[in-house]
Amino acid sequence: MKTFDYARADSVADATRAGGRFIAGGTNLLDLMKLQVETPDKLVDISRLDLDTIEEREDGGLTIGALVPNSDLAADPRVIAKYEVLSRALLAGASGQLRNKATTGGNLLQRTRCYYFYDTAAGCNKRQPGSGCEAIGGFNRIHAILGTSDQCIATHPGDMPVAMRALDAVIVTQKADGDKRRVPIGDFYQLPGDTPHIENVLEAGELITHVELPAPTGGRHLYRKVRDRASYAFALFSVAAVVTVEDGVITEAALAFGGVAHMPWRNPAVEAALVGEAPSDDAFNAAADALLDGAKGFGTNDFKIPLARRTLIASLREVTQ
Repeated sequence: MKTFDYARADSVADATRAGGRFIAGGTNLLDLMKLQVETPDKLVDISRLDLDTIEEREDGGLTIGALVPNSDLAADPRVIAKYEVLSRALLAGASGQLRNKATTGGNLLQRTRCYYFYDTAAGCNKRQPGSGCEAIGGFNRIHAILGTSDQCIATHPGDMPVAMRALDAVIVTQKADGDKRRVPIGDFYQLPGDTPHIENVLEAGELITHVELPAPTGGRHLYRKVRDRASYAFALFSVAAVVTVEDGVITEAALAFGGVAHMPWRNPAVEAALVGEAPSDDAFNAAADALLDGAKGFGTNDFKIPLARRTLIASLREVTQ
């Protein structure tokens, strides 16, 4: 591991002005540092900041501190009762030990599991811009089928952010100059395009302080994750769904998808294909058609296209029963 300077922040303002990489749980960053994928000159320890609480908001929503451990968030009675899809997604991610250390803010910034990103001898435009993408034409079983570019086909690895995308979460940050901003999660992540190394809209020194969830909408919640083994594996495809059926008609639908794109994926056309329809295989197939319009496999990940169709339809059957 490359040597680095270390500083411990006592406040959010100190952290944003410290000029280094933030670290809290370190469940992803430390692994990347050991492999020389990440080589920061300075780490700023934010683990002791007062950002570890979950609070109810006047509008009925929740404010979740960036340092709330994944285990605590999944077990919070308010999350279980009103945002079940989020609790289920959290419990589908990683091991119990990792969930005890991983934090809300860090989980939003989890890096891709692309094999070539982790192999410093391989070409990877995300790790080293301009070095190429060996996943294209290589072994790309876990890679993206939507929103790709000729520069990168890596996927976002998270579960929690997929549920938060379906819940229309808002990410709250603070910059080094003290300015704060609220970024809808749909605007937070970026597709690879020509700059796959730029994954989100955070600026240098900008710290995630909280995540806001809007007031719950009701409906039935589902998180389904397809993976290579029963535990501790990243999603080949996942569905986060919040669907309301009234008088035999789907009146509200919010769906987000993991394992298929550079970001937690959401396509309004999927939901438009469902709302106003009675639950039926015709409606579910129309939603799958909308999701997979433009989907492209790269060889060893071609199976994801029929997998996504089957999983989405099965998920919709379950959540509309």
